[in-house]
Amino acid sequence: MKHLGILAHSAEGAALCFRTFCRQGFAELGPHENPDVTLDFIALARSMPAWDAGEHDTIRATLSESADRLAAAGADFFVCPDNTAHMALERPGPGLALPGLHIAEVVADQAARDGRGRVGVLGTRYLMDGPVYREALARRGIAAEVPGADDRRIVNEVIFEELLNGILSERSRQEYVRIIGELAGRGCDAVALVCTEIPLLVTPEVSPLPTLDSTRLLAHAAFDVAVGRAEPPTWRGGPVGG
Repeated sequence: MKHLGILAHSAEGAALCFRTFCRQGFAELGPHENPDVTLDFIALARSMPAWDAGEHDTIRATLSESADRLAAAGADFFVCPDNTAHMALERPGPGLALPGLHIAEVVADQAARDGRGRVGVLGTRYLMDGPVYREALARRGIAAEVPGADDRRIVNEVIFEELLNGILSERSRQEYVRIIGELAGRGCDAVALVCTEIPLLVTPEVSPLPTLDSTRLLAHAAFDVAVGRAEPPTWRGGPVGG
């Protein structure tokens, strides 16, 4: 089995990815069994000033440090359970020390398999305003929709003030459900939960639309690679689908 490296950029999403990966091992391989996994986390505080300044190359350099450490620990490939981080990982630059699965490609592939035509996108303001999911979905002929400006602000505030700190409030859950309902009214046939912490707040049972859970989809895709069910990734950062 291949050794997975988890390149963390936020704690809660990385923890959910780690647990999901290991629990799939317990279910498929036997009690307490899973492929080797190493998690590396450089505190998000190191990167927040660069996010606010739009300095994605600086963030890429920090994430590259984690990739180097994962490679040194013996990982064969990596996943980064942070959707927004892929804006930086997609920047041109030296290849990362490990090949990795691209989270937006994993989510967009699932949307295509599900036959989706228009997908709502909920994530940080950086991601909702950026091209990562719009382009990944478009490569598969799927349209992307984001909430209006006021609702994007609400989604982003809940992420940074609550979800990243492990706070799950009913008030925020209801706001997200309302926003997803409005995306449904605009013709979306699914919603991509593309801040890796959102699935902790919005479960399929409460969502007005079918959900694309980026965190768990990534963990399952990583497990398939680790056990040899899927081909190892080749992407080492930089633009995709050019």
